[in-house]
Amino acid sequence: MNFYEVFVEDINPCGGSQYAKKDLIEVEAESPEAYVKEHGRFPIIDVSACANGDTVINTGDGAGNFVKYTFSE
Repeated sequence: MNFYEVFVEDINPCGGSQYAKKDLIEVEAESPEAYVKEHGRFPIIDVSACANGDTVINTGDGAGNFVKYTFSE
């Protein structure tokens, strides 16, 4: 198991990212993808990596609701 700091942005279609609900949490998980599959509300849309090594996972419901997870070790 790995420990991660996760920055979570909950974005809705009305407010966009400007009014996103933002949280910083610490989690223990096998991988970022495994955490999101187990605890996320929506299916994974894409997974990418930042230049600094952070993993970014975008999820959504297809109706404009998104949750963006940024994992750092």
